Amino acid sequence: MSTPRDLMIVALDVASARPVERGDLALALAGAEAYDLLRAEAIGLDGGGRILPRPRTRLGDRLLDEAAAALLREAPYESLPDWLWRRGRGLAPAYLAALEEEGQVTWERTRRLPFRGSRTVLGDTEARRRAAFRWAADEPVLLALAAAAGIRDEIAPDEPVVTDEAVLTVLASVHDAVMELEAVRRRRAIEEAAFANVWRGA
Repeated sequence: MSTPRDLMIVALDVASARPVERGDLALALAGAEAYDLLRAEAIGLDGGGRILPRPRTRLGDRLLDEAAAALLREAPYESLPDWLWRRGRGLAPAYLAALEEEGQVTWERTRRLPFRGSRTVLGDTEARRRAAFRWAADEPVLLALAAAAGIRDEIAPDEPVVTDEAVLTVLASVHDAVMELEAVRRRRAIEEAAFANVWRGA
């Protein structure tokens, strides 16, 4: 399994204090992919935060292989923030669909809304146990990505931290992208409220 798959399972498995925004989760999943690509030495980062693709190799995971295939392989290459926005588009549904295809996730109808309501149900699988182990072990990368996605609170000072410079760059880029997305949401909400006031003659 991969870090983005583990993050997706955690997002489905862990009770969050607030609803997880799909866009935030998508950006965190793209960051998780970048982390796994770094770990597999499929990419590097230059001093300016641009992604340097390495020779192609099979990573043993369909979605990670797709991520590697989507890398821009011509100079000046792509910045990490641009990659997060581009790769993150539609990524949460893609990982959910992959887990469903593998039998990790099923859909269960709710009794109150038998024709309209359904929820995802995680099976008791090795993948779920692995993700739960990483989560319980307070693995710092998974914790940081989960915090960025809104699955949990921000990392506390006494929790494990990341020290690798390239990984820190990835995590910081994810955090900044999520903050930018939140700013866009707030701006749209203000604009919509202003329009509604004008429409009502307020």
